[in-house]
Amino acid sequence: QVQLVESGGGLVQPGGSLRLSCAASGFTFSSYWMYWLRQAPGKGLEWVASIDHGDSNTYVADSVKGRFTISRDNAKNTLYLQMNSLKSEDTAVYYCINLDEGYWGQGTQVTVSS
Repeated sequence: QVQLVESGGGLVQPGGSLRLSCAASGFTFSSYWMYWLRQAPGKGLEWVASIDHGDSNTYVADSVKGRFTISRDNAKNTLYLQMNSLKSEDTAVYYCINLDEGYWGQGTQVTVSS
């Protein structure tokens, strides 16, 4: 069956870094664009980053530009989000998504706090 399993979240101080991973299975990972979205406490879903199936085109939201990098390893069926210079406003649950098929991971909590 289809699975998207995020990991790598946690508690980090402002200015710190985290690397999120999303392990995909049950579908042909290399054929799809993949996305990271997040949901902060009491707020709606926010698109964070996208990457094409071949890892040649990436896009990030203005709110994270210059700090977050999306990448993928199709040989490992894994999506990544490198997050640097984290701010308190980055606190959210982060989701890995195959938008075309409507597949979502369970989410991983990122908390940025001193």
